[in-house]
Amino acid sequence: MSFANRKTEFSRIIKPHCQMTSEAVEEQELVLCIGDTTYLDYGKIKAKREGYGPTGNGGNGLILHSALAIAPEQGQVIGLLWQKLWNREAKAKPPQDETAAAKKQRLALARKAARQRLFKDKESYRWVEAL
Repeated sequence: MSFANRKTEFSRIIKPHCQMTSEAVEEQELVLCIGDTTYLDYGKIKAKREGYGPTGNGGNGLILHSALAIAPEQGQVIGLLWQKLWNREAKAKPPQDETAAAKKQRLALARKAARQRLFKDKESYRWVEAL
């Protein structure tokens, strides 16, 4: 994900913080890694804007997955361990005159393709990738 200033990249901004958190984690006896996905939904803004994609419920925006380090015995947040920002690709709209049979076939093909996709290529992989 890039910003208006081409020299600025999300990963370069977040990397030092995650590195400091990783170092702080080494000093702890017990650490919980809490994962969370946040949908940065900008409403009905068109996905045509650079970097925006569908977030669900007709909205467009970005998706942010974070892994937070917690020291449960101290009741303390250590910091951010990992974070990834991405957008979904917009799906092609089906033809308005699509028949029920054609829709059924299209959805069956989409399900089959999803089952054949490698785990690392699925959105749910973000939960494992953080570890």
